[in-house]
Amino acid sequence: MNRKKFLQQAALLTGGLITASHLPGQSLFEPKRKLKGRVLSNGKGVKAVTISDGYNVVITDSNGKYEFNPHPEATAVFISTPSGYDFKNQNGISRHYRLLKDLNLKRPVDFNLIPLDKNDNEHQFFIWADPQVKNDKDVERMMNESVPDVQKLVAAAGTGTLLHGITVGDIVWDEHKYYPHYDQAVEKMGIPFFQCLGNHDMDYTNGSDESSDDTFQQTYGPTYYSFNRGQVHYVIMDNVRYLGKDREYDGFIMQNQLDWLQKDLTFVPKDKLIILCTHIPVHNSTKNNSDLYALLTGRTVHIMSGHTHYHCNVLRDNIYEHNHGTVCGAWWTGEICEDGTPNGYGVYKVKGTELSWHYQSTGQTEDHQMKTFVSDIDASSKLLQVNIWNHDPAWKTEYWIDGISKGSLEQFEGLDPLASSTMLGPDLPKPRGFAEPKKTTHLFKANIPTTAKQIKIVATDRFGKKFSTTHAI
Repeated sequence: MNRKKFLQQAALLTGGLITASHLPGQSLFEPKRKLKGRVLSNGKGVKAVTISDGYNVVITDSNGKYEFNPHPEATAVFISTPSGYDFKNQNGISRHYRLLKDLNLKRPVDFNLIPLDKNDNEHQFFIWADPQVKNDKDVERMMNESVPDVQKLVAAAGTGTLLHGITVGDIVWDEHKYYPHYDQAVEKMGIPFFQCLGNHDMDYTNGSDESSDDTFQQTYGPTYYSFNRGQVHYVIMDNVRYLGKDREYDGFIMQNQLDWLQKDLTFVPKDKLIILCTHIPVHNSTKNNSDLYALLTGRTVHIMSGHTHYHCNVLRDNIYEHNHGTVCGAWWTGEICEDGTPNGYGVYKVKGTELSWHYQSTGQTEDHQMKTFVSDIDASSKLLQVNIWNHDPAWKTEYWIDGISKGSLEQFEGLDPLASSTMLGPDLPKPRGFAEPKKTTHLFKANIPTTAKQIKIVATDRFGKKFSTTHAI
């Protein structure tokens, strides 16, 4: 049921009297009242800045002015921060929006921009997937392991480097009381963070998909929006559809969001790089992904997702989807995800419209990109297995036995040996035994003789960077 119909029915049931404290914010406004204001920087209007309420999408005129009639179901008005300007935030949490319930539309709703002191064509960003804290112990690990790891990278990037983060959902694990702890983590990391809604961030008892986002929106603002930095247009979308029953949801992008994205992209040149973030993977778990792909035709797009607690890279025509290993791994039960990918996050570097990246394992160096395992087959041979978690089709592998090259490793689908030994079975891992090892295709193997003394493996990523490891037999 949409909110407008709900209000009409509620009015009938209550004799037309509804107190303001129980109304959604948008219903406080007169239908014909325009939302208007200016986008300013150093007291001057900024033209061609995109402003939206999630339904209407307009740009400012030459004096920085905008106006439109807010949609009856809108909850916020937000700015798509243009390139060349700082991200408005509160202790790191993005505040690019104003909630309509807090506004008096008789007054102008202005946005003030602070210009950057350097060109932003080069910048970096981190993708955090599923911190998913549920109790104090989870928070402790996030604060003591994940946050210091990011702090090291921020420090290593150097003063003046433009950095931001995006958390692609499941900020918490149903327990909204832990949102402030995530906020503290963001503040400690010292860079602005944008938030994406995950299924565990929803209100599961509010009755409908439209109202399941209430707590998130009150805390972090709209569930879909965009912003810009350099030659990149970033889009955050909500593809978690609540089905109206406790913890039932699916991956689906509602039509109002698709309509909004189509309008938003009309103001984005085709040669811009698009970074589109969702919680649920698009390539295999979003039912109407073809509708989204159609809007992205002819553009260079990287989709950032989480949700699965394993890591995979999927290429489809003009779209590269990075389905990230998670900050919490297998729900804070150990040091790895269900496919053996270490707990961690994505690190991305932008130069113009060129994007490069690596997966950062928490507590490890950037060179930690694979793990090897050797096991007995029979009296004359052993099995070498290598997990290269950020592998994609452009990567290459090579291995040596006692200094002699044996060519490339054989890729196969299977279970990571460490994930199997620590998660397989009803009693493992403790205390969250539901985590189970998941099959993955970023495994490689070779048979080696028992007479071998040393194995060397070299993996070369799509950017030509080589990662090597040796294994003594």
